[in-house]
Order: sequence, then structure tokens, then C-alpha cells
Amino acid sequence: MIQVNMPAAFRSVFGKGASRQLRMKDKTPAVLYSGGTDAVALQCDAIEMFKKLYAIHGRNAVVTLEIEGDDKAQRHVLVQEIQKNPVTDSLVHIDFLEIDLEKPAVFTVPLKYIGTPKGVDLGGELQKVASSIKLKGCPMDIPDHVEVDIKGLGRGESLTFDDIVLPEKVEMLSKRTKPFVLVM
Repeated sequence: MIQVNMPAAFRSVFGKGASRQLRMKDKTPAVLYSGGTDAVALQCDAIEMFKKLYAIHGRNAVVTLEIEGDDKAQRHVLVQEIQKNPVTDSLVHIDFLEIDLEKPAVFTVPLKYIGTPKGVDLGGELQKVASSIKLKGCPMDIPDHVEVDIKGLGRGESLTFDDIVLPEKVEMLSKRTKPFVLVM
């Protein structure tokens, strides 16, 4: 899984007007949610945050927040939600969810298909039923994507989730007997 470091600071101003003032100073308001504790209001540098979020867009990534003045040196989080202005595409607000790197969690991981099936070369049609797979494991054990070699598929053949080889510490939650790619 990808790891990214992001700086942040505690936020002491709240409300719509205060948030607008922050954005005018190129700061993005954010909230850090943690299981069972109160939410923590944060602010981040908008330009730096946009660049780092753009780099991990659509991928599973563990973000290490380095909060100024925090008693914890670092907090490991997932990006829960990003709100952007639909006209200017600027960041409006970010929600982070704190995670424990030692506890298993459920992730949706994209499937990356490798090659062209031989059945397609013979006039068949490739049908991708799934574009992702559900996996459970510690965040650092989860792969960024799962590669599936489909070169050997002939016409009328398919692959099921059971055919996918996963790392040792990762458990598959998708139904193993379900076909996810086939050549018709």
C-alpha cells in the first residue's frame, strides 16, 4: 500500500465564515475522526495537500499526518472524503479516518488485467465482470492493485476469484466461486 506524509496543524476557528477566511489564506479545513474519541479540527496547506491527494487519487493509501503541536508524533489515517469546488476544482474540505496499522481492515483493491486473451485473438469477446476485489488485512499488507494474467483464456473460458494468488497475510472477502472475467 502507498504511504504519503502530509503536514497539518490544529484549527481553532470554526464555521462557514472562518472556513472561507482559511481558504483565502490557501489553507484547507479538515477533520480527523478516530474511533471512540472526539473529532479533531485541522487545517492543511491547500497547494501541498492538493498535489499529494492528486498523486494518490483513486488508490488505497495510508497517509501519515504530522500535526504541529500534537502529543502523538504521527497519526496514520485514510482519506475518507474530499470535497472540492465544482467550478474551480479547489479543495473545500477533507475528512480523515485514523487507523491502526496493526489491526485488519477491509479494502477494495483494483484488478489490473495483463495481456490479451488468446480467445479474443480468435474472434471472442472479453467481458470484465469485476474491476476490483475486496480484501481484508493489515493496511501495510494490502497490495496497491492485484495483477491478473488473462493471456491464456480461450473462448468460453473464465477466471474466478479463487484463481487469484494473494499475499500471505491477506484474506479475500469476494465470493471465491464468482467469475470476474470471461471470454465469450
